[in-house]
Amino acid sequence: MSLLPQVLFQEADFWIIHKPAGMSFHAESQDVGFVQWMNEHYPNQTFYPVHRLDRITSGLIILATNKVAAQEFGQLFEQHLIKKFYLALTAKKPKKKQGSIKGGMQQGRRGSWLLNQSQTNLAHTQFFSCALKPGIRLFLLKPKTGKTHQLRVALKSLGSPILGDERYGGGVCDRGYLHAFHLSFEWQGQQKQYQYLPVSGDEFNGVESVLAEFGFDKPLSLAWPK
Repeated sequence: MSLLPQVLFQEADFWIIHKPAGMSFHAESQDVGFVQWMNEHYPNQTFYPVHRLDRITSGLIILATNKVAAQEFGQLFEQHLIKKFYLALTAKKPKKKQGSIKGGMQQGRRGSWLLNQSQTNLAHTQFFSCALKPGIRLFLLKPKTGKTHQLRVALKSLGSPILGDERYGGGVCDRGYLHAFHLSFEWQGQQKQYQYLPVSGDEFNGVESVLAEFGFDKPLSLAWPK
């Protein structure tokens, strides 16, 4: 793994950190996990994880720095008051270019998940997409719920698995092309907003100008599909 976590912002109650693609959130076998790495490199600071990202996913993570803040973040996530937006790339044409994906998340084999037609464990994802370059399509994703592997399963259901996501049919690549791009929420009466572009993955080259061209760089201002 070539990249390491990067502290982007430090607030009294929380830090915003960039997690690199390919790093597990918690330690796995001999591999150092993201939380373990943070604890080892900032021994004078106590961290309380309040959400997580999959190993393949890069991008923004909140770590609370005290128990009270951690409990408050837990309530914000539970009430869906933290807005999250992701970028993803696919090499396969989707069934539709924008819209909404809803379905029940069902556990499959060997840690994978499936999307079904039920309302049980409901997952809801809104999305826009556009061409990034020939043969590569860019998705801007807004998860309305926070289910395990939700975005990965949603894009597979469109016939457009995430590039590099081998578990869900995205093929082999230099990384999994899913990135936690934007976080916004209200904290103690102040609106907080954080946005960070991918820093690894050759296929992400040129993404900044395309995001601006389609207005995807301002996800809060878009009229999202229902």
